[in-house]
Amino acid sequence: MTAGKIRLYVEHPLGEGQTVPLDGKQAHYLFGVMRRGPGDAVALFNGRDGEWQAEVRDARRKAGTLVCRGQSAPQRDPPDLWLLFAPIKKARTDFIVEKAAEMGASRILPVQTDFTNSERIRQDRLQAHAIGAAEQCGGTYVPEVGQLQKLDAVLESWPDGRQLMFCDEVLAGGAATLPRDAAGLPWAILIGPEGGFSQAERDRLRALPFAHAVSLGPRVLRADTAAVAAMTVWQQALGDWA
Repeated sequence: MTAGKIRLYVEHPLGEGQTVPLDGKQAHYLFGVMRRGPGDAVALFNGRDGEWQAEVRDARRKAGTLVCRGQSAPQRDPPDLWLLFAPIKKARTDFIVEKAAEMGASRILPVQTDFTNSERIRQDRLQAHAIGAAEQCGGTYVPEVGQLQKLDAVLESWPDGRQLMFCDEVLAGGAATLPRDAAGLPWAILIGPEGGFSQAERDRLRALPFAHAVSLGPRVLRADTAAVAAMTVWQQALGDWA
């Protein structure tokens, strides 16, 4: 059996000799689209047990069975970093979720701000995008995508000890500095909507003892670009890129 280039996220436990059933969607993709069959190799991960090389035992049209043969990579968890963002247009929201999963967010939280244009999301669809991103980038962890919540409600129930990197477009042109002594602490990044934060939101955020307002450079970035830039800044300063 050669190493599998196809990677699938499964919820089933993984281990030596473990049998893993496939659902109809996975079976269609693996056997109908990718034309794999009995004896072919597939890489599996479940977000807990690392990556495992598995072999196709049974291939049917709407179901199938794989068998784990050996672990190919250990479990690699991301830093304890949340990404909070205001949903924008559908394709660009999908992009934010995909890039957050690739770049090492441990949780993704859509939030509704005063100027958020979108009042609803498809949480299941966004979660599927996070899974797809992890499958493609070689990750062994899939961040949870939460339901859309009001920003005020999220801040009211903010967990003790978690720091917040507040990306304020008003500061464009300044330096994106973060406290170096905060490495290893739980963090979150907050990206605003296309219209920016309201003054009331900005005043509230600046008054929070755990919030750190930063600039993302000399130009005001689109929300999807800002998410990637902010995660890059944080990862290089405090994350697992440092």
